Amino acid sequence: MAAVVKYVTSKGEQRYEVRYRTPDHRTTRKRGFKTKRDAQLWADRLGVSLARGEFVATSAGRATVGELGARWLEHQRGHMRPSGWRSYESTWRTHVEPRWGRTPVARIRHTDLQGWVSELAAQRGPVTVRRAHSLLAQILDGAVRDGLVASNPARGARMPRKPSPRHIFLSHEQVAALADEAGRYRSLVLLLSYCGLRWGEVAALRPMDIDFLKRRVRLERNAVNVGREIVVGPLKGHQARTVPVPGLVLEALARACEGRGRDELLWPARDGGYLRPPSSHDSWLSGAVERCQRSDPSFPRITVHGLRHTAASLMVSAGANVKAVQAALGHETASMTLDTYAALFSGDLDAVADALDRAASNSRPRDEERPDSDTGTGL
Repeated sequence: MAAVVKYVTSKGEQRYEVRYRTPDHRTTRKRGFKTKRDAQLWADRLGVSLARGEFVATSAGRATVGELGARWLEHQRGHMRPSGWRSYESTWRTHVEPRWGRTPVARIRHTDLQGWVSELAAQRGPVTVRRAHSLLAQILDGAVRDGLVASNPARGARMPRKPSPRHIFLSHEQVAALADEAGRYRSLVLLLSYCGLRWGEVAALRPMDIDFLKRRVRLERNAVNVGREIVVGPLKGHQARTVPVPGLVLEALARACEGRGRDELLWPARDGGYLRPPSSHDSWLSGAVERCQRSDPSFPRITVHGLRHTAASLMVSAGANVKAVQAALGHETASMTLDTYAALFSGDLDAVADALDRAASNSRPRDEERPDSDTGTGL
């Protein structure tokens, strides 16, 4: 139980303090209340937090965000993908640590944090702001679990809206034109455009990963560009997957495999290492796009990731359902696929309406079978 006790300061002023026991049975006190009522109200709130197990000692919240953040990042290194960890580390160093590094976690207020988000949003894009906020929020989640603070002030902050992405989709004819202009990377363009692989997945692909009889590609490795290094590891989501391959892509892959050992890279860089993703300027892909635009000014300027979007659109136009597209693209859930490509499935709504019309028509009695409401029994 807490006790409210009056005392006199060195200046002769009357004040009140609350004496209480912490959950670990230490006796401590909170001083400086000007009125007994204020002290009693604080003591009452303390009693509730103790009963709920939400009590946090004042000294615990003195740990700074800088101390906790450095430890949190180090703990993530072991189980995060290198590219993801590097992104967090850069965000921490650039946006979070300079603003919050010296701040004790107990002194962070929701309003101050919301102000930081708004200031950052005025300077950076929504993706950067959301990543910085997410990083700080996760650090503070750890502080809550460790009993350093009672709640996380980062939760509930208003985030800037992400603009709706404008996906670019190529037609079959445009894919064929781009593949022809890509030269030695023709098979690579076709694989990206029809199977939706990520760049790191195709960069690590070898002839032994292709089953020509079953028309499948087995994906197990991911060669990711992290800074100036290529880091090879498991696929995103840490699960291997098998992707069906159309016949025209298999033919191109067969030609790409000619003269290569089973364990050699299918598309090696000129130095023999892993091929890096092409830049939007001055690369084999940008060159192929420019040559397509010379003969067709309406040809869109597309990136490697745009070819992944193209694969999704071609799958849907061929009649694939959302689960099939999810499996091919390697999305974690079907909802992720729908969130990204909802517009592509809008035609399914028309198909549903047409199917309902047909079902309703088939259930109606024919005209000659309908009873005549104007005629009675004649009795």
